[in-house]
Amino acid sequence: MQPMRRRHRGFPLLCLSAALLVAAAILPGTAVAEGVTPSEARRLRDEVKDMFYHAFDGYMKYAFPLDELRPLSCQGEDSLGGYALTLIDSLDTLALLGDKEKFGAAVEWVGKNVRFDINKTVSVFETNIRILGGLLSAHLIASDYATGMRVQSYDDQLLHLAADLAQRLLPAFDTPTGIPFGSVNLKYGVDENESKITSTAGGGTLTLEFGILSRLTNNTVFERVTKNSVRGIWSRRSKLNLVGAHINVFTGEWTQKDAGIGTSIDSFYEYLLKAYLLFGDEEYLYIFQEAYKAAMHYLYHDPWYVEVNMNSGATVWPLFNSLQAFWPGLQVLAGDVDPAIRTHAAFFSVWKKYGFTPEGFNLATSTVQNGQRSYPLRPELIESTYWLFKATRDYRYIDIGRDILTSLQYGARCPCGYCHISDVETHKQDDHMESFFLAETVRISTADVAASFSFADMMLVKYLWLLFDLAAGPDNIVENGPYKYIFSTEGHLLPVTPEIALVDEHCSYFGAFCNGGADHGYGTSASSTHQKANYTQFNDIQASSSLYSVSNMFTTRGYLKGVCPGLTHAQKLGMSYSDEESNVIEQTSESHEHHSESAVESRVEAQSSNIILISHPVASQHDEVLESKSGSGDHADIAVTADSDSMSHDNAGGSLGANTEEPTEDTTPTSKQTDEEIAPNFQSKEDIS
Repeated sequence: MQPMRRRHRGFPLLCLSAALLVAAAILPGTAVAEGVTPSEARRLRDEVKDMFYHAFDGYMKYAFPLDELRPLSCQGEDSLGGYALTLIDSLDTLALLGDKEKFGAAVEWVGKNVRFDINKTVSVFETNIRILGGLLSAHLIASDYATGMRVQSYDDQLLHLAADLAQRLLPAFDTPTGIPFGSVNLKYGVDENESKITSTAGGGTLTLEFGILSRLTNNTVFERVTKNSVRGIWSRRSKLNLVGAHINVFTGEWTQKDAGIGTSIDSFYEYLLKAYLLFGDEEYLYIFQEAYKAAMHYLYHDPWYVEVNMNSGATVWPLFNSLQAFWPGLQVLAGDVDPAIRTHAAFFSVWKKYGFTPEGFNLATSTVQNGQRSYPLRPELIESTYWLFKATRDYRYIDIGRDILTSLQYGARCPCGYCHISDVETHKQDDHMESFFLAETVRISTADVAASFSFADMMLVKYLWLLFDLAAGPDNIVENGPYKYIFSTEGHLLPVTPEIALVDEHCSYFGAFCNGGADHGYGTSASSTHQKANYTQFNDIQASSSLYSVSNMFTTRGYLKGVCPGLTHAQKLGMSYSDEESNVIEQTSESHEHHSESAVESRVEAQSSNIILISHPVASQHDEVLESKSGSGDHADIAVTADSDSMSHDNAGGSLGANTEEPTEDTTPTSKQTDEEIAPNFQSKEDIS
């Protein structure tokens, strides 16, 4: 079975340095969110650390080296491949917490004992995000002195394991569409009876891990097959630029045509943006901006999201499902923070009502959806809380973190770890603990649940710890380390290093961007003006505690392609940002048949919140390969207005009655507000009970 995974119109798209800046603007010194003292933040952070070790030590004592722990009965089980899945999924969390001893011992054990030459059929999606991602993240930390976690005895064992594992997953990609089968046998390849139906998330959530592996091994096949999979999905989008939930990997026919941002689709959107941020590949940016614009037009009914028919745009499923909660965090990375704030407040109102978020909440009836009453320790909501706090420094997100922490401690803690909640209304515990509780925010299908409910701690704990550590005055490799990090959908740390991000000399250099001017062969847009410096120092930027606004963003027409010639080695690594570098970098744009040469110019704007953003050129042209598959010859430019009040959109099929007022100064729902917040005037579908 396939994974169920975890975003209007125009919005600012950011170059790598700017997008990471929005997510990572750190207040200097001991400055913390209003109402939260450093000592209180440290106490909360330490409590979360204790949560991690309660669950991790329970796994190591009662389940290791099996895949997962049953935290209520204190027993272990194999669920995915029988290769200590929870340990591999937890490696970078140990590094994040600065536990050199346990991290080094775990890396050494995995390198010596884990093998993938086994007769085991595994999920391509789950194996990629949990095992391959875990191995690569740990390798990049353990092999680098700059991280402070270098393992002295380490000799690339995890990288060799990752390459072997990915090689065993490659047979799944041997399909007419390029979209992989959902499962593959690690020893014998794809079974002749394997289902030809896969989910959009299953085929579109592979690019980060496979792309990194290609760049570390100089074997392009891994990156190539995953990009082909994304192209295979996107080329079969509807005329509305929407994708469905399930597709036949042989015929390309959509077998489930419901479009949404949650179940079976979610991380498809996520990996489009993150692949651009990590690799600087403008093809992913182009697809993301088109997909995002369509999602915000057809799926967004402020502040909620619904599922619609991908061809007509008609609402078919007015449901909040817990996997949607990652979306506000993705919007922060994209720079579209205002709608993220409103949606996050609505999603949290569901948590406040029940103490947890159910898998499904019916917006038409304002009740828990039948058959979707559980809370499998999903971390999506705290993930978005963390990103919103980084962007806004608003104290309400620390309060939300405290509420979530309290719910987990009093409702989910059990003898050997943290238990899955089988019913959010009764808070009955079940004997399962997902690895993503410790490692990330994972999104899995109903069919996968029974097979993998013993891991849920890692990522939920990771984001909670990062949230409170940020308020306390951050002291970890993500906030203070040598690199910026992209988080995979499993919450694994993927560093933006030159080895990974700059291989193809894209214009998304860490800390730098390319400018073009009319006097250098470029035509300039009326909405774009040249700044005095081509490189800007971002390290000392401060963010105010007021709500972040993107109202003053600008954009340009055209589409930036090619390389940034003329940069020194130091500039490419983000080490030099002096005024003497203010010369305009000449750049030759790639010619396309039937298209004249176009030019673009980036602009730096200082926002009222003192966060500097770089508006990225919006695509008006694209790679010939994608154009040939697009299904329509023209793609409209995304228009970003300079007024946040005008960032509205028409809802397909008319208004659904959701509250569209601007958020008040305090958008955190109170108990009195909760029922109103979560009860828009949706009409029930006949089969929604």
